[in-house]
Amino acid sequence: MNRAELINAVAEITGQTKQQTGNAVNAILHTITGALSKGERVMLVGFGTFERRNRKARSGVNPQNPRQKLTIAAAKVPAFRAGQELKDIVDGRAKLPAPPKSESSSKPAKKAAAKPAKKAAKPAKKPAKKAAKKRR
Repeated sequence: MNRAELINAVAEITGQTKQQTGNAVNAILHTITGALSKGERVMLVGFGTFERRNRKARSGVNPQNPRQKLTIAAAKVPAFRAGQELKDIVDGRAKLPAPPKSESSSKPAKKAAAKPAKKAAKPAKKPAKKAAKKRR
């Protein structure tokens, strides 16, 4: 799923326009990126944790010339650790819950059909006793 498909899927669930949803997705990604660049950790309970990790400098080899040694510089890299709920859903141990219903949906909600009010239950009538005729 790419960004456009994500925006379409979220717009369909929330009932918002693709423009509004695109702005929201971009704002979320921008906020996560900004927090990571500052060295902060972004924890989304049940989903996972985004964090910045420090990778040490190391030596490597040039793939085009395996005899040539290279020094790979230290770097700060983004990392993601999946939360337990996400792991369980991906593994099949848990079901994906239904998406939350949006109250501010722009799509018209289905109205329940008006049902006539039920009349109060009447007490059951006792059956009339019939005179039993005896046949001889």
